[in-house]
Amino acid sequence: MSLPFYRAFEDRYRGARDVIKQRLRAYVPFIAPLLLDQPGAVALDLGCGRGEWLELLGEIGYRAHGIDLDDGMLAACRERGLDVETADALAALRARPDASVALVSAFHLVEHIPFELVRELVTEALRVLRPGGLLIMETPNPENLVVGASSFYMDPSHLRPLPPALLAFAAEHAGYARHKIVRLQEDPALYNDPQLGLINVLEGPSPDYSVVAQKAAAPDAMAALDPAFGADYGIALAPLAQRYEQQQADERALVHRALQRIDARVDEARSEAATAAAALREQAAQLGQQQAQHIQQAQLAQLIQQEQQTQLMQQAQQRLEQLEQRLQAAEARAEQMGQRVVDLLSSSSWRLTAPLRYASALARRLPGGIKRRLRAVLRRGGQAVLRRPALKRLARAALRPLPGLQARLYTLLLDHPAMPAALIEAEAPGQLSPRAARAYHELKQVQATLNTSKE
Repeated sequence: MSLPFYRAFEDRYRGARDVIKQRLRAYVPFIAPLLLDQPGAVALDLGCGRGEWLELLGEIGYRAHGIDLDDGMLAACRERGLDVETADALAALRARPDASVALVSAFHLVEHIPFELVRELVTEALRVLRPGGLLIMETPNPENLVVGASSFYMDPSHLRPLPPALLAFAAEHAGYARHKIVRLQEDPALYNDPQLGLINVLEGPSPDYSVVAQKAAAPDAMAALDPAFGADYGIALAPLAQRYEQQQADERALVHRALQRIDARVDEARSEAATAAAALREQAAQLGQQQAQHIQQAQLAQLIQQEQQTQLMQQAQQRLEQLEQRLQAAEARAEQMGQRVVDLLSSSSWRLTAPLRYASALARRLPGGIKRRLRAVLRRGGQAVLRRPALKRLARAALRPLPGLQARLYTLLLDHPAMPAALIEAEAPGQLSPRAARAYHELKQVQATLNTSKE
C-alpha cells in the first residue's frame, strides 16, 4: 500500500486532528499522576501516525518520542516539530534499555500485527517501563457488532479484531501488576436514553477500547493511579444487551398486563353481553307468552263470538222452526175450522138453526121497536124452552156448533129483570144473585168461546 494512500485514508476515516486529540484526553487521569514524582518523564509512542498523541503528551509535560514506518504519516509530525523517527516499532522497543521510560503507548497498532508480535510487544514494554509505568494499547472494539463485522475491515491493513478480554489477558499473563479495560467513544446519549432499540445493541457499545496495564511499584506510587483504575469507562456489549432485554421484558410485561386488562374487559363485556342476551331472551319469551296469551285471548274471543253467533243462529233457527210449527198448527186449525164450517154447513143443526140465523139477521135490520118486541118474543120462547128439559137439550145440541149465537141467546134470556129466578138458578150455581148468575154465565160463554178457538 502506498504511503500517500494510507495518509489520505487516515485523514478521511480517522477524523480531524482536533477530534482525535480531544478523544485522547480520556487517558489524562492515568498519565498525569506519573509526572508528579518525575517531571519530564520519557514516553514512547509506537505507531505514532499523525502525532496527535505526541502533541498531547508534550502539552502535559512528557518528553514524547514517536516511532512509525510510514514517512507520509510522520511528515505531519515533523511539520509540527514533534520528535519522531522512521523505524519498526518492535525493533525500537527492543533497543530501549530496561526501566527507561514511564509510558509505552500503541494506538491502533495491535490489530495490524500478528498476535505473537502483540505478546512480544507487551513483554518488551514491561521490560523497558520503570516501576509504576504504564502500557496503553488502543484498538477497535469488536463488542460493537457493527465495528467487528463491518467498519473494522474498512482499513485494509487490519488483520483481525482483538476482543478486550484477550488483550487484557495478554497483559496479565506478561506480569503486569494490574490492568484496566477502558472503553471509548460511545454515544453519551446511551447513558440517559431509557428506550433502547436493536440498533443500539448492535452499534451502541464503545467502538474503541484500550487495555491500560501498570508495572508493579511501591504502594505509594501505585496508589496515585487508584482513582483512574477504579473508575468505569464506556459501554460494554453485555450490559447494553441486558438493558435492552430488560426493556423488552418490561415492554412485554406491560403489553401482557395491557392484554390482561383487555382480556378482563373482554370477559366483562362478554359477561355483560351474555347477561343482556339472557335478559333479551327472557323479554322475548315474556313477549312471546304475552303475544301467545293475546292470540289465545283473541282466539277465545273469536270462539266465543262464533259460539254466540252459533247460539243466535240456533235460537233463530229454533224460533223459525217454532214459527213454522205454529204456522203449520195455524194452518191445521184453519183447515180444521174450514172442515168444521163445511161440516156445520152440511149438518142438520145448521139447517135447523137457519130460521134462527135468518131471524137474527132480520132482527138486526128491523127498526128499534120491532127489535124490542122480537126480543120479548124470543125471551118468552127461550124461557119456555128452558122450562122443558127435552127442548133445552135439543136447543143446546143445536147451538153448540154456534157458540156466538148461543152466548147472545143466553145473554138475552138471563140478563133481564123479568127472567125467573128459578131458571137462573137452574143455569147458574146456587147462592148467586141473578146479576151474578148472569155474569157467571157470561164467563162460561167466554171460556167456551176460548176453548173452541184453541181447538
